[in-house]
Amino acid sequence: MERWVGRVALVTGASVGIGAAITRALVKHGMKVVGCARNVQQIEAIKNELKSEKGQLIPVKCDLTKEEEILSMFGRIQDELGGVDVCINNAGLAHNSPLLSGSTADWRNMLDVNVLALCICTKEAFQQMQKNKVDDGHIFLINSMSGHRVIRNPGGHFYSATKYAVSGLLEGIRNELTQLETHIRVTAISPGMVKTEFEIRRTKSKEEGEKIYAEYKCLEADDLADAVLYALSAPPHVQIHDILLRPTEQMS
Repeated sequence: MERWVGRVALVTGASVGIGAAITRALVKHGMKVVGCARNVQQIEAIKNELKSEKGQLIPVKCDLTKEEEILSMFGRIQDELGGVDVCINNAGLAHNSPLLSGSTADWRNMLDVNVLALCICTKEAFQQMQKNKVDDGHIFLINSMSGHRVIRNPGGHFYSATKYAVSGLLEGIRNELTQLETHIRVTAISPGMVKTEFEIRRTKSKEEGEKIYAEYKCLEADDLADAVLYALSAPPHVQIHDILLRPTEQMS
C-alpha cells in the first residue's frame, strides 16, 4: 500500500457499513479519501474519529441519483485535490419489490444508484485519470453474490437484476480499458451477507433485519475493506478481476 500514500480515493456511500469501513482503512493507510453520501454529517463524524491517522478524509454531500451533483463532486476533486486515483463504487441499495408486483419508483431508484451512478462515477473517474496522466489508477465495483445467482425470495429479484448488470459492466469496463492500452485496473468485490444496515433498510424493520443477521455468522464490513486493500496491493501487472466472498455458513 505504500505507493498509494498521499493519493486520492473516492468512496461512494461512505457514511455507513461497507463504505465507512473502506474509508477508514484507506485513511489509515495514508490516502486522501473523498467520502460521499447524502448524509454528510455521519462522514464528518468519521473524519473526527480519524483525525490522528496517516491520511485524510474529505466529506462531500452528494445525491448519486442526480448527475449534476456527481459532476460537481468530480470537479471539486480535480480543483482541490488534483484528481482521483482510485474510485470505489460502493453505494448501493435494495427495496423489497418483486418483479410481478413491485413499485416502479423502487425499481427506478435501484437502477439509478446501483447501475447508472456506478457508470457515471466510473466514466468521470476514468476521464479524470486520463486527463491527469494517471496510468496506474484503480476502479472498484462493489457488487454482490446476487450478481452471480438468483435467490428464491421474490423481493430480491429486481435488486439481483441490477447486480447482474454490474457483473456485465465489470467485463465491459475491463475490455474497454484493455482496448485503450491503459494500465488502469478494475476490480469487483461480490460479498454474500454482510452485517451492516443494509437488511434493516431493505426490510424497513430493525427487528426483521437483525433476525436475518442472526441466522449465521455474517461477513463484517471490515472483511470487504480487507478485500479492497488486497486488490490495491497487487503488483501492477496483476488484475484482480472479481472477488467472491460469502460467510462460511451461507448456503447460497
